[in-house]
Amino acid sequence: MGLLERVWRVIRSNISSLVGKAEDPEKVLEQAVADMQQDLIKMRQAVAQAIASQKRTERQATQAQSTADEWRRRAQLALNKGDEDLAREALTRRQSYQETAQTLQNQLEQQNGVIDKMKKDMRTLENKISDAKTKKDMYIARARSAEASQKINEQIGNTGTESSMSAFERMEERVMELEASSEATQELATDDIENRFSALEGGDNVDEELASLKSSQGSSTNQEKLPSSDNKDSEEIDRELDKLRSEKDNA
Repeated sequence: MGLLERVWRVIRSNISSLVGKAEDPEKVLEQAVADMQQDLIKMRQAVAQAIASQKRTERQATQAQSTADEWRRRAQLALNKGDEDLAREALTRRQSYQETAQTLQNQLEQQNGVIDKMKKDMRTLENKISDAKTKKDMYIARARSAEASQKINEQIGNTGTESSMSAFERMEERVMELEASSEATQELATDDIENRFSALEGGDNVDEELASLKSSQGSSTNQEKLPSSDNKDSEEIDRELDKLRSEKDNA
């Protein structure tokens, strides 16, 4: 399993843990980025070790090739001196070092391929860490906003908004009742004043009507006098009646 794959498995595991256990998003994301940073450090160390090993292999290959070339020079020298056996021995040594140099060269090419891949993976991980940091900051900001909103909603809920609104509604109804009662009282007071004035105005009409009746009654009395007679009782009655009328008028 590649290092990058293990890194992303850790990240996915942290995200799953976040969802499954309802953990603190900020802590989980911070830890995920910290884990990625640690993996990057390990990867850089691995790349550095691979490069160091490459350098050693490169030096060994160069040394083996140099030694092979030296034995070839000696073989040439021995051959020039007429010592063919010594020349053959030198070529045998040269062949051994040449094979070693070739093996090291092949190993060096393989190391170059591995190092190139490790460097590419390291750059990929660096880019992913940079992207993860950006997303981490965004998710943390969103998580803090959601948490703050939740706390505000909880505070609003704890203040008993519904009961407060119900109290306002009750007070509104009470105020409306008081206003209606005040209007009714005012209307009744106005009606009482109107009735009193009407009674006064009506009293004048009654007095006028009474005076009219009196006047009419007086005229009728004069016109309906009994025939003149010497009856003292009738005159006495008329005088008494006039007296009563006078007393009534004076009253």
